[in-house]
Amino acid sequence: MTEYTILIIEDEPDMLRAIKLRLESIGFKVETASDGLEGLQKVKSIVPDLVLLDIMLPKMDGFKVCNMIKFDKKYKNIPVIILSAKSAQKDFHTAKTVGADAYLTKPFTTADMLKKIKELLPK
Repeated sequence: MTEYTILIIEDEPDMLRAIKLRLESIGFKVETASDGLEGLQKVKSIVPDLVLLDIMLPKMDGFKVCNMIKFDKKYKNIPVIILSAKSAQKDFHTAKTVGADAYLTKPFTTADMLKKIKELLPK
């Protein structure tokens, strides 16, 4: 299997650690960022194969991060999966508007997350 790099942008340390350990345990290379600004900088420096992105982040929210990734021609093809506790229809709509490829509502199962990752990773 090709080694894919996944960037997790999540400010909740326990959630970040849990997702990172789970993904590493099945062979993904994982990079992390704990605020939106750091996450955007890492997208540009490491160019991950996929981004898992929380919405409620310090310094820059996930919607803005996603928008900046998707509207930059160098990074627009990187799949972005929003991970959020927000489940209002307007949040799903905003995610779609800023170019998110998928939206998982917390709490989500590892199986659901992995299914979405596998669907979106480049073949």
